[in-house]
Amino acid sequence: MPQLLTLSRAARIVGVTRGSLQSRIQSGDLAAFDGMVSTEDLLRLYPDTKLEEDGGFERVTRIKEESFGRRVRERMLPSQDILAQRLFEQSRELTDVRAHLQRYHSLVVRLEDRIRAVVDASQGEVRRTATELGEFLDHELEEVLGRTEAPDALAVMDDMLRVMSAQVVVHPSRHEFFVDGADSILEAGLRAGLSLNYGCSSGNCGLCKARVVSGQVKRVRHHDYVLSEAEKLQGYTLLCSHTAVSDLVIEALEATTATDIPQQQIGARVKTVSRLGDDVMLLHLQTPRNNRLRFLAGQDVTLSVLGAEPMQLPVASCPCDDRNLQFHIDRDPQSSFAERVFYSLEHGDPVTVWGPWGDFVLRAESPRSILFVACNTGFAPVKSLIEHAMALDVAEEMYLYWVATTPGGHYLSNLCRSWADALDNFHPVLLVTTGDDALQRGAGDVVDRLRSAHPRLGEFDIYLAGPQPFVDGVAALLARHGFPPEQLTVTTP
Repeated sequence: MPQLLTLSRAARIVGVTRGSLQSRIQSGDLAAFDGMVSTEDLLRLYPDTKLEEDGGFERVTRIKEESFGRRVRERMLPSQDILAQRLFEQSRELTDVRAHLQRYHSLVVRLEDRIRAVVDASQGEVRRTATELGEFLDHELEEVLGRTEAPDALAVMDDMLRVMSAQVVVHPSRHEFFVDGADSILEAGLRAGLSLNYGCSSGNCGLCKARVVSGQVKRVRHHDYVLSEAEKLQGYTLLCSHTAVSDLVIEALEATTATDIPQQQIGARVKTVSRLGDDVMLLHLQTPRNNRLRFLAGQDVTLSVLGAEPMQLPVASCPCDDRNLQFHIDRDPQSSFAERVFYSLEHGDPVTVWGPWGDFVLRAESPRSILFVACNTGFAPVKSLIEHAMALDVAEEMYLYWVATTPGGHYLSNLCRSWADALDNFHPVLLVTTGDDALQRGAGDVVDRLRSAHPRLGEFDIYLAGPQPFVDGVAALLARHGFPPEQLTVTTP
């Protein structure tokens, strides 16, 4: 009998994005039952599904981890204790199933006895009916007991997935994510792109406490914060210090707008300074383990370093990895901060991070597909948004139009190609415009491409980032062609 799977589990097993399955449901190719799909329908659509190390899901995961700078240790297997408890839970479920089957077997045996008693005690039509009923029951039992069916491959894979990871559903948002490896619930939620409420992430402040509605958790890290007896009785736990033993339903706070994120001041240190192109440097900062920056993808922060004027810059990395902050720095002789980055900033140097700022953030609840438009280092905040959208797995289709007005302006083109190779729903278009009026002409070129490639432009959300003349030009042309202003989000980093 086919088993029903949640969309998140089904996407993991067959190696596609959740958005791809949603698209199949909308087109009528895949039936859905209360948000779930059957293993039979999945195998019909994806007959080559195999549980391989180099499957689609694993390939996408590796691309995401490289993009987010995840450490290898975070993809380790769960601890022996967690694996043992998950196996115990599955064994208990199997025992329950066996007990039910035994009761059904006893019921059938008693039914056969009652039918025989009716046959022996009756005559005429009643006897004939009871005899036919007994023969029907014997025939059906013979059919069931004599039938050999291949096991449901996807159901077997789902059982294995339940041992290796636990699924978490967050109320009231209904967001879902998986807890893998040695992750805490908080780490897994952040890696999945959720903006869960937290502070120190080390068990001291209590801001990440959430109520466990159903399922089991286990403490995996020490915490100093003490929950009250009332909170314990209500099922509260610290997400930063516990992992999921079984599938969970939790009630937790999430940030939905930029105003939900508090301003912070953090002392970070330079991890690396590396060249992305002739005129662009990558500044990689790392925050302390117990004082990470909480921000939304696409937001800015202010950086200050000894001997230079502070500079406001967009974070070019995803909030999924909140300790590792990346920034793309343009060469600018007029900026003392840029000069420090290009010529004298070294590993270990202290940098103060203050923020976050701005509302150039993803509208994750929007049902529309996404067009990202960037010019030069306007790609930095767009990169953060793309990685966040990849982690959330919400957009049906994502397109990137990246305009470069300088040689080597597509300084991370290989990264864009790797995303396109890993994700069926990501499509990069790299454009080059040069000359004295490159920004204005680039704005016209990209809008022409958008209108030509997407005749129904109003069905998209557009995120636009770049120098002021480029952004103003694109926004004005979109308005002239009737694009809804509420579907356009802009920034000028």
